[in-house]
Amino acid sequence: MDGEITPEEVERLLADGADVRVVDIRSPGAYDRGHVPGSENVPFDELPDRVASLTGSDRIVTVCPHGKASVQAARLIASFEGTTDARVESMAGGLTAWDGDLETAGDDAEAEADEGPQSPF
Repeated sequence: MDGEITPEEVERLLADGADVRVVDIRSPGAYDRGHVPGSENVPFDELPDRVASLTGSDRIVTVCPHGKASVQAARLIASFEGTTDARVESMAGGLTAWDGDLETAGDDAEAEADEGPQSPF
């Protein structure tokens, strides 16, 4: 693991179109409610089975709610032989420190989920 990166640095990298993969390790439900734009969801408990999907990445930033579990995730990713050449960092402070906009699963998906069961008549 190459240390931590500030949320401001992550936002700047994304705005500049840098080749960075932002990996959100929260549950799918938490991810759908709001995540760093352009990030991908790889829940922490699935990470050992899915770390190979990060092979060939130049830079990887892990994200969690408070910046603690993402440190462990970054260490796991950095220890995988397919990512040894990548720069792997954890976003300091997690999403609680993120001041930028968040993407959500979308208003349509939320509206459908909130409508409840269909009436039979």
